[in-house]
Amino acid sequence: MSSSSKQLRLSRRSSELAQAVPQVMARRVGRMMQAGPVPSMEDQQEFIRMGMEKLEAFGEAWWAMVLQGSQVQQQFALWWMQTWWKVALGGWMHPPTLSSLSNGASRNLMNGWLDVTLCGVAPVHRRAVANARRLNGAGA
Repeated sequence: MSSSSKQLRLSRRSSELAQAVPQVMARRVGRMMQAGPVPSMEDQQEFIRMGMEKLEAFGEAWWAMVLQGSQVQQQFALWWMQTWWKVALGGWMHPPTLSSLSNGASRNLMNGWLDVTLCGVAPVHRRAVANARRLNGAGA
């Protein structure tokens, strides 16, 4: 997937999050205010769910980013070693320019870190959008 399509995907997910999060917060804060000091069993379950899903989403996002970040580092190290070998073994006759090396490194890093960001946003996005649908559909 190209860098521009990854940027578009991240932009779309961020926009959907920006719409879903305030809706979910408004519904839940309203529910807390209605519940008062002695919430019903249904309200208590929703409040527990609220806290648990945040912990789960954070954990999933963290591990997804750690794993993807490790993969990005490995890919970059491999790219760097291949580039070094090209220069060391045959590049002295046709050495790459510094700008071509810099552009390749920048492109690889940009693509990799967009992947890391997308992996981290995915669990949060999935839950927030699902909650917005669930809470708006239920009319709670």
